[in-house]
Amino acid sequence: MADLRPIAAPFVALGPSGVTVRTRLGDLTPADEKVLRLVGAHLGSLASKDLKERCVDGLEHSTESWAARKRDLTAESSSRWAGSITKATHDQWALARRGQAAHVKSLEAGITTIRHRLSMPVGKKGTKQAPSGYRSAHEWFHKARRLHVLEDRLEKVRADREAGRVHVVRGGERLLGTRHNLDKAQLTETEWLKRWEAGRWFLQADGESGKRFGNETIRITPEGEVSIKLPAPLADLANARHGRYVLAAKARFPHRGQEWADRVEANRAVAYRVHYDTGRGRWYVDASWQIPPTKTIPLDAALADGVVGVDTNADHLAAWRLDTHGNPVGRPRRFFYDLSGNAQHRDAQVRHALTRLLNWAKSCGVKAIAVEDLDFQAERTREKHGRKRRFRHLISGMPTGRLRARLTSMADATGIAIIAVDPAYTSKWGAQHWQKPMAGPTRRTTRHDAASIAIARRAQGHPIRRRTTPPRAHQSDVHGHRTVQADWRAPGCEGPRPRIPGPRTRSVPPDAASTRATRPSKTVQGVRSDQEWVQDSLLLTD
Repeated sequence: MADLRPIAAPFVALGPSGVTVRTRLGDLTPADEKVLRLVGAHLGSLASKDLKERCVDGLEHSTESWAARKRDLTAESSSRWAGSITKATHDQWALARRGQAAHVKSLEAGITTIRHRLSMPVGKKGTKQAPSGYRSAHEWFHKARRLHVLEDRLEKVRADREAGRVHVVRGGERLLGTRHNLDKAQLTETEWLKRWEAGRWFLQADGESGKRFGNETIRITPEGEVSIKLPAPLADLANARHGRYVLAAKARFPHRGQEWADRVEANRAVAYRVHYDTGRGRWYVDASWQIPPTKTIPLDAALADGVVGVDTNADHLAAWRLDTHGNPVGRPRRFFYDLSGNAQHRDAQVRHALTRLLNWAKSCGVKAIAVEDLDFQAERTREKHGRKRRFRHLISGMPTGRLRARLTSMADATGIAIIAVDPAYTSKWGAQHWQKPMAGPTRRTTRHDAASIAIARRAQGHPIRRRTTPPRAHQSDVHGHRTVQADWRAPGCEGPRPRIPGPRTRSVPPDAASTRATRPSKTVQGVRSDQEWVQDSLLLTD
């Protein structure tokens, strides 16, 4: 036990700090679509130029350079469009820097693992604390070559990071790589070009409190009228006053529509983003605004009515309800989802599974759900798990980040608190102490179900072990209550079984004792001691 890492204390996760809703812009005329494409392409070219200048500045970026870039953009668009473009540029550059830091960390972990395994003799077995050596000289040779490749790659990434250089692609690096694999992606060059152009358009504007309807650039009235402030070179396309273009489509937000309408009528800031789905051929608009984070309740108050433990897996969520004493109640529940397909399908599957989980937890009457605070960034390197490709794909397929963000925001709307616990040893100890005891003739308990019990008990502050070992000096209850299922003050925890009136159908029949007493034994050892063996003196013959 001395080699176990320390386990962090559970905590109540913070609620969401923003809201985003989406609706479709239907009934657009060909003129409307033409204007949206022209505005998106023009602003997209300005965003590309601004991002290039920001990358050239690198670490030498300053307030003066930002102001100069914004002045240049204002001349070709407007001051508010220029502010939205520069803010999006800064966010993209910062995201690239965070990805660069994560890449350096991953390369360092892989190099450390390879160096250790190369230093060990070929075929030597590893331990729980250290990986084994490579299986053969052939594998050792190729890993030695890979070590030089990773070291060279790490040297280049470190040099870029020290110099402030980042590598970003507007439109997405994955879509750019698809251009060289059109047959595999089942796309024609024309279809790919449409996606590429739509991905590089820029049609988003930040809101501003105090302005009319919370946004002067992209404005949506409470009645649903959508208007866009046209850039200076496209001002001749305006069909309304002050260089604005009003779309024929009306925007209606079914989800949180009243909350959005109240915010717009109060002239509070709302950011909008208009984008085109090339696969469906539809235009959408997203509205987003900030909200004050929900004040978290104390941990003891969240656990007052029990807790639901949830174990996250690659294809389902395993959940089990526990009472206030840490005892499983009822049967385990599993909420399945399918993560194959595109990003929209995966996101919908995660939402549906979380919706079923929250509805079940609400019907149980609990106020909290306990989940693991998972982060597989350091576990996805192939150098750590070697040939376990299936296991690497398994942990890479778990939607830990998306699920955590979705669960936090959806639980906040239902009034259920999310408790994050340390994921150390939950699967191992849960299977060791709970899988077999919770199985039955008609119920099969999996390791994931047992892990959900371990997660919930850790959130409650109970040890995962089902029973506490009695004191060594005196194996009795003299030193205190030895079980952790319930406190000694809980009513009925140590009392005798209540007498159930009526016939005892499972009792011994009345004549059982006499029947067993008169029945002779079939073995010599089982004969009663008061019986004697008598040998007849006469032989019975024919």
